[in-house]
Amino acid sequence: MKIKALSRSITAQQAPGSDVQRAPRNLAPEIHPFERAREYQRALNSVKLERMFAKPFLTQLGNGHVQGVFSMCKNSSSLSSMASGAADGIVKVWSLTSREESWHTSAHENIVKGLTFTNDNKLLSCGTDGIKLWDPYNSPSSSAPLASWQEGGPYTSLSFHRSANVFAASSGAGCISVWDLEHSTAPQKIQWPNHTDTITDVCFNKVETSIIGSVASDRSIILFDLRTNMPVLKTVLKFASNRIVFNPMEAMNMAVASEDHNIYLFDARNFSKAQNIQKGHVAAVMDVEFSPTGEELVSGSYDRTIRIWRRDQGQSRDIYHTKRMQRVFRTMWTMDSKYLLSGSDDGNIRLWRANASERSGVKSTRQREALEYNEALTERYGHMPEIRRIRRHRHVPKVIKKAGEIKREELGAIKRRDENERKHSAKKFEKRKGEREKVILAKEQ
Repeated sequence: MKIKALSRSITAQQAPGSDVQRAPRNLAPEIHPFERAREYQRALNSVKLERMFAKPFLTQLGNGHVQGVFSMCKNSSSLSSMASGAADGIVKVWSLTSREESWHTSAHENIVKGLTFTNDNKLLSCGTDGIKLWDPYNSPSSSAPLASWQEGGPYTSLSFHRSANVFAASSGAGCISVWDLEHSTAPQKIQWPNHTDTITDVCFNKVETSIIGSVASDRSIILFDLRTNMPVLKTVLKFASNRIVFNPMEAMNMAVASEDHNIYLFDARNFSKAQNIQKGHVAAVMDVEFSPTGEELVSGSYDRTIRIWRRDQGQSRDIYHTKRMQRVFRTMWTMDSKYLLSGSDDGNIRLWRANASERSGVKSTRQREALEYNEALTERYGHMPEIRRIRRHRHVPKVIKKAGEIKREELGAIKRRDENERKHSAKKFEKRKGEREKVILAKEQ
């Protein structure tokens, strides 16, 4: 009688890159009575180590600018290229691999209000003296622009279409001009009827590419449709907004950076209330941007900090700051979602890690598995009080901490006053409005 036995080599029972044989493990719960206690202790140690090794700041790019950085943009076809514009009209293109400038020019007479790369790697810049087109990769520094547009200014921001050779520019005249670079025709102008206030920011939708969003100095958010050449919807908030961005993965969702220190997330299908309100800054939010995955946001504020938010949460998951960083006017994700860039009033462009304790570089299989195991444990026991406290606590400058305390006291006083007014007036018979509904003052279609 022949007997065939299964046989496997020792290497089949080893982890890749290791010569240690895997030990069999029985997962029966009765054999491991203290498993949850051990896992909780490992999760606690993991979250402590994560805070110990948190070093978010990497470097600054070159020598920065002489004056404050007021505009930044990334090249969507390159992981290692971005451009910045300063208050003195200088535009620079940077290489993130060498961390030095690769091209520069004196583009405008004063503040560079907007920057954007075209689909063929050209660079558009705008200011009060018009819009100019540059070729930073194929021309020497300080060269003349390829083209310029000056009618309808002064311009405040730029946005480029995702696939077509079309860009939109907002102006102080209250209208949006849309140019087609392939056809030298007059711009297509879109404007809300009788709207004359300055449009401070404009943004193309990355999914529904015919939709344009804008915010204006009269506290309005306006959506335009290029297919009908008409405005679609106008909503007025309590405070003015500085920036509008669309979620690159979901056509209907957008975020707005407001002067009231908050970030508002809206669903374009229902503008009767905000989808989410993200609170934490103690000064005006100057910029906000979705990550390429659409799951997180980064914001820069007048309070000299950068905050990272998860889309569905109301408080920031991390706060970045340095002693020398001044008011942050621009923040940006890199195309791989692993790094952040910030431009501030001190003229520096800083590079940060998106995850403060993460280290780039090749990791062994054992190290990678250990990190993934620790992360899974932290998520599993993240609701426990001690772990939640350690994960959320951040040391911030004394000025910001004090401003946060004053802000909480003032908001509490306003809430108590409103409750007293409601209690002793006819308002007590009216239906209460939620926090997300209160931000909307008016809606027009």
